[in-house]
Amino acid sequence: MSVMSTVARGAWRLVHADSFLLSNVLALRLHCPSRSSAPLLTCPLNRRFASKQVKNQKNWHRDKPVKAKANKQEVEIRPGMTAAVLAEAMNKDFDHVLEALLNTSMDIDSLEPDTVLEERWVKEVLTRSGMKFRSAKLYETRERPNRDTHRRPPADPANLRPRPPVVTIMGHVDHGKTTLLDSLRKSQIVSTEHGGITQHIGAFLVKLPTGEKITFLDTPGHAAFSSMRARGANATDIVILVVAADDGVMNQTVESIQHAKNAKVPIIVAVNKCDKPQADPQRVKQELLAYDVVCEEFGGDVQAIHVSALKGDNLMALAEATVALAEVMEVKAEPSGLVEGLIIESRTDKGKGPLSTVIIQRGTLKRGCVLVAGKSWAKVRFLFDENGQTLKEAGPSVAVEVVGWKDLPSAGELLLEVESEQRAREVVDWRTYEEEQEKLREEQSAIEQKQKLHLDEYKKEREKLSSLGWRKRKAAIYQANKLKYAMRDSEKMQSSEPQLPLVIKGDVDGSVEAILNILDSYDAEEQCQLHVLHFGIGDVSENDVNMADTFRGSIYGFNVKASKSIVQLAEQRGVPLKLHNIIYKMVDELKEELSSKLPPDVSENIIGEATVLAMFDVTVGKKKIPVAGCRVQKGQLDQRLKFRLIRERDIIWEGSLAALKHHKDDVQTVKTGMECGLSAVDHGDFRPGDVIVCFEEVDTPQLTTWDPGF
Repeated sequence: MSVMSTVARGAWRLVHADSFLLSNVLALRLHCPSRSSAPLLTCPLNRRFASKQVKNQKNWHRDKPVKAKANKQEVEIRPGMTAAVLAEAMNKDFDHVLEALLNTSMDIDSLEPDTVLEERWVKEVLTRSGMKFRSAKLYETRERPNRDTHRRPPADPANLRPRPPVVTIMGHVDHGKTTLLDSLRKSQIVSTEHGGITQHIGAFLVKLPTGEKITFLDTPGHAAFSSMRARGANATDIVILVVAADDGVMNQTVESIQHAKNAKVPIIVAVNKCDKPQADPQRVKQELLAYDVVCEEFGGDVQAIHVSALKGDNLMALAEATVALAEVMEVKAEPSGLVEGLIIESRTDKGKGPLSTVIIQRGTLKRGCVLVAGKSWAKVRFLFDENGQTLKEAGPSVAVEVVGWKDLPSAGELLLEVESEQRAREVVDWRTYEEEQEKLREEQSAIEQKQKLHLDEYKKEREKLSSLGWRKRKAAIYQANKLKYAMRDSEKMQSSEPQLPLVIKGDVDGSVEAILNILDSYDAEEQCQLHVLHFGIGDVSENDVNMADTFRGSIYGFNVKASKSIVQLAEQRGVPLKLHNIIYKMVDELKEELSSKLPPDVSENIIGEATVLAMFDVTVGKKKIPVAGCRVQKGQLDQRLKFRLIRERDIIWEGSLAALKHHKDDVQTVKTGMECGLSAVDHGDFRPGDVIVCFEEVDTPQLTTWDPGF
């Protein structure tokens, strides 16, 4: 009964089964005939039997989403890549590059971050890292066309016209150069010079009673202004060498002769101060023979005129000699065409802005002309003569002040006129570009030399670690440089060596140039490092004070001023502000400040000596204190000072005394011939025959060894 019910239930299920399932069963039956000898398991089953179709469920093998293929990182490669650069391009660290090159033929132990990898190893690292690579595009750099401007070709002799000669007054300091000019133009230039010495180039046009005109340049005679004298010699036709009859040939006299010879300019000797009782003009002319300056009376071609600039004696003879020499030289120039000249001096005026003193050498300068000098250009707004009077134009040999500069030009630059403002900008851009390229080349050369030096030092340091693997070697290097790695940036910036940062301000470009030339001669870097943070033209500003305060430096100003607010700001910040009008006084104060930065020299002054006669112990409380019985042989012993124990020429101990007694009394000093007992702090090994020296340490201020030559 139970069997029948089971069969009935099975039949019912078969009848009411899904038509899809039933068709599959019938197909299976028809496909496998009963007479077939093949076993049932070998019949090909339909894969759709493997899963049951559930209501509202989709067919999984048709609608399953296909997993997107991951995009590989692409790295741009180029020749000469180092391991560190490759790691950075991959956004990985250096260790990843090392691990990628394991089990290759490359020597991993010699691989460092700055090692240049061959292209095959770069590709190998990227391939093993599952990354793609592409070669960087190489762009051809176009050669920039030269847009500079130059002097015009030599002028046609038919276009040349006579011009006033340019005469430079040169000589030693305080030999009367400015007084000579003062007498020629009947003015009081000397009274305006600080300290009675000329500290700028002065350019003046002097008209003589005979009608001739001469442009005079008065150059400084102080040793600090050598570059100004050289510039004056290069801009001149004739050099008048002023030599004092009482002093004779001095240092700057010899230097002026050398400048004139280098510029191939003829010399006229003016023997000044002939009115003084101790004057000896003959000795002066004989001394000049040693420097190949042969006067006419000795068979040479150099004129020597005896003058007295203070009294005005024989000045007309000097002027006539100058005019005669100019006529022999046939001094001429072309007054037409584009202007050419030389920047004698440049400065910033509060009312006029940047302006420069110019000697015109060719052409005629007018208002509206566009000028280029170095990396500066100007459209001329105003022209002024030496007296501040406005000029409409300035021809050859005329000294004139030019107003209208966009930037302050450097003294000594060649002045050239161009066609337009656009052309001026092109010239300045080209010169700036050239300077940048030259600077880049110099920096690249310095970098390569530094890299080579560091590489050599690095190889020497790593020779002892060459036998270690890269992991062990890296750990050893880290341990050896642990303190250096842990040092903070602020600690790296601080230096234990004395140093003096400077901010330099001057009234004109030539003054700043002279000061920088003086600082270039600094040769005491082992004592104190000297750094120029900033230099410029004009009065001291708030930015100067802020910069000096940041670097703990000093401000030195020459012929400039500082407003009351600036002085107060410098005092609040503790910034030394040194303003001077005389160059050698400024240098003296700079030397004093350099010396103050140096640690004092510690010297010993021996006060007295004593000999140990016996050794005994004194009981103080429960302690036994060793005491040396001594006799003072020289000077005296002072308990407040330091002592030294000497045994057979060897220093055994150095320190202070715990007690000094004469008989049973505590005393502070013991003099020659007296006996005493003494006990030392932290020392008790005294023996008869030992020598005890009492001395004091004296701090002596140390002076800088720098000598600028004046």
